[in-house]
Amino acid sequence: MTVVYCDKVASHGGFGSFFKLLLKWRGSVYKMVWQDMLVFLVLYYAITLIYRFALPEENMRVFEMVVVHCAKFRNLIPISFVLGFFVSLVVSRWWSTYKSIPWPDVLAITLSTYITGQDPESKNVRATILRYANLTIALTFAKISPAVQRKLPNLQQFIVAGYLTDVEKIALDNMELKTKQHKLWVPITWACKTLQKARNDEVVVNDSHQRLIAAEIMAIRSQCGGLLGFSCYNIPLVYTQVVTIAVYSFFIFSLIGEQYLDPEQGIPTHLIDLYFPMFALLQLFFYIGWLKVAEALLNPFGEDDHDFEFNSMLQRHREVSNMLSEADKNELPPHLQELYGSEVTSNSVEP
Repeated sequence: MTVVYCDKVASHGGFGSFFKLLLKWRGSVYKMVWQDMLVFLVLYYAITLIYRFALPEENMRVFEMVVVHCAKFRNLIPISFVLGFFVSLVVSRWWSTYKSIPWPDVLAITLSTYITGQDPESKNVRATILRYANLTIALTFAKISPAVQRKLPNLQQFIVAGYLTDVEKIALDNMELKTKQHKLWVPITWACKTLQKARNDEVVVNDSHQRLIAAEIMAIRSQCGGLLGFSCYNIPLVYTQVVTIAVYSFFIFSLIGEQYLDPEQGIPTHLIDLYFPMFALLQLFFYIGWLKVAEALLNPFGEDDHDFEFNSMLQRHREVSNMLSEADKNELPPHLQELYGSEVTSNSVEP
């Protein structure tokens, strides 16, 4: 479920405007990195205890040389460059994914604008085209989202949910025998054929109106195809592997390179002896947190705190489609109620 927080800082500015957000746990960076930080501290203190209490004097000197060596060369890993570019790429991909989410609102408004009849045939054309559009969206969401797939695991559940009829299910089952490819294009074809029949029956009054409605239907097909593309084709695996290896190599070298050594040995870079690796922990917190951000946004189709809520979107799409395409006369201003071809009722809104 997506974490919404912008309203908390909508009217704030200046120093400390984001401080109140630091106390949130759900969707926070603390929730993502605490396990890695705990593992780091456990391993860090295990090595510290071995160095201080278990190693012979001669081995302590060898260990100190290893620590100095790791501290000197671990920063040669170009972690900031590699990780920063990767996160930027992932965030850009996440935003493009969001923009590919289909919304039937424009199609519903277009239908209600260009198919204005209140007769049963006109209403049926609007309802059928919108149902096919929402069916396409639901099929797409069920393909990419485990949450939607659990709610709509098979075509029978699509019938129960009102997206599909028994006859249409048989048609989709027969199509399954011809190809194993995803069938999101089938309801779009049905919607276009329904529109063509409406034009032949003059429910759609001219060709330009038909083209405008068809363009909105195909726009939904394009967006659904974009979502399937983002689900199937990811950022190249080699890049993800390079970033992960870089971050966790830095993690491992920091376990040794950030050890505090005996200041009596006079090592120039280790003249202070402390018990808590504060700066090492902060550095790792930023790097691991950065990696976890990319991990969370790389696949926004699951059920994490930052993933898209496809089930609630489906419910919203159904409700809004019906409201936009079949507005009640009394929901319109009085000067538009004449479109319905009848007198204003007594409970209409007065101007």
